[in-house]
Amino acid sequence: MSNELCFSSVTELSARLADGEVTSVEITRALIERTESVEPRVRAFTHRDAERALAQAKAADERRAAGEARGPLDGIPISVKDVLASAGEPLTCSSRMLENFVSPYDSTVIERLKRAGVVLWGRLNMDEFAMGSSTENSAFHPTANPWDLERIPGGSSGGSAAALAAGEAVATIGSDTGGSVRQPAALCGVVGLKPTYGRVSRYGLVAYASSLDQVGPLGRCVDDVAVLLGAIAGHDPRDSTSVDVAVPNFAAEAREKRGPWRLGLPKEYFGDGLDPEVRAAVEKAVDFYREQGCEICEVSLPRTEYAVATYYIVATAEASSNLARYDGVRYGHRSEKASDAIDLYFHSRAEGFGQEVKRRIILGTYVLSSGYYDAYYLRAQKVRTLIREDFNRAFEQVDALLTPTSPVPAFRRGERTNDPLAMYLADIYTISANLAGIPGVSIPCGFTASGLPIGLQVLGKPFDESGVLAIARTYEQTHDWHTRHPEL
Repeated sequence: MSNELCFSSVTELSARLADGEVTSVEITRALIERTESVEPRVRAFTHRDAERALAQAKAADERRAAGEARGPLDGIPISVKDVLASAGEPLTCSSRMLENFVSPYDSTVIERLKRAGVVLWGRLNMDEFAMGSSTENSAFHPTANPWDLERIPGGSSGGSAAALAAGEAVATIGSDTGGSVRQPAALCGVVGLKPTYGRVSRYGLVAYASSLDQVGPLGRCVDDVAVLLGAIAGHDPRDSTSVDVAVPNFAAEAREKRGPWRLGLPKEYFGDGLDPEVRAAVEKAVDFYREQGCEICEVSLPRTEYAVATYYIVATAEASSNLARYDGVRYGHRSEKASDAIDLYFHSRAEGFGQEVKRRIILGTYVLSSGYYDAYYLRAQKVRTLIREDFNRAFEQVDALLTPTSPVPAFRRGERTNDPLAMYLADIYTISANLAGIPGVSIPCGFTASGLPIGLQVLGKPFDESGVLAIARTYEQTHDWHTRHPEL
């Protein structure tokens, strides 16, 4: 019974709670026991408070008994990436810089989850300040892929994907700056959604690259991420980039929308560097859509070859600016070696930041410097506009795009740590969506011969999350990849 609850979907558990078959306390206790059993091997969390979670679960059960249930998420335990502010809980971003910091306030996403009645179960590990593709850059410990503990779970939301795959969480929240929800979802065999930029408030999300960051849900199935998106989406006046558009019932629309659709295959996403097993699984998924009557056509996104370079200029420039606040003065790590103010900045930042964060700050500071601003940052912003125009032209021809999520399955821990460029290329199929601000979802579409998950990515028009989810759901309904879980 315990493990059955841990691997049930939000949708299933919500129905069982409504029918009185199970209580929120029982679900939460099952997750706590499962986590205590497997967490020493997976290491997906940075912080857990079982007592606090059980108190929230008890309150949810009391609401339900009084006929005051708040909706489909009331009493459902949700785990959150350690990058979103939650009052009274650690907010470390998996960095020594914020190792002892406790958030004094709730982010908008946490506020909305609390309003929906969720049980907040733990803080999840990540690459430090969301900078990485493998969750090896955490200052505290790397997270393992539950399908093969010697391999990485993806990043930067590696803890969010690994906890879900391992049965330590029912659903999770991550953030996606260049693929950080979709890529780990693909490598861990779960569903991960990056909403349109501006769909979900970034208030209380610790900034990495402000024009790229977007909060997104991970779940066992498309319906789960649709329900979660409905809970966290919506305009927020505290976030100047939040867009004031209506929030539909994503779950209902994803169920109601039917094809056949006109789907595009970007030829640039099926070239060199794509693992043969990943290619075969994705092409088989494409064949499924063709059999359903969808029109499949090749499209071109010609500026794709510039996406990685553009992303690592824009993102690092914004990181350099955003991380300037960590100076040892107001909060965060403060060096004890300093003799004056300049010394304080120097030592605090040198001691508090890890190697990858330092690398990106240095690169970002360089491209923003007076002699190089026009040559690098300004030019990258112009290329970013061209990349967005590529997508706009493609969406004049098709309803959505089908691509691999990751060019390779999960690689071994340590395999790419000394080769930053190889690590950066792990996000080659996901970063363009962030540069363009469009929505995308990764769903499981198969396994390699050695048992590693493979992800299919569906990219859609701005604010058409319902369409993207409907296309993904059509595939999911006739395949069981998403129902499989690792034997830990």
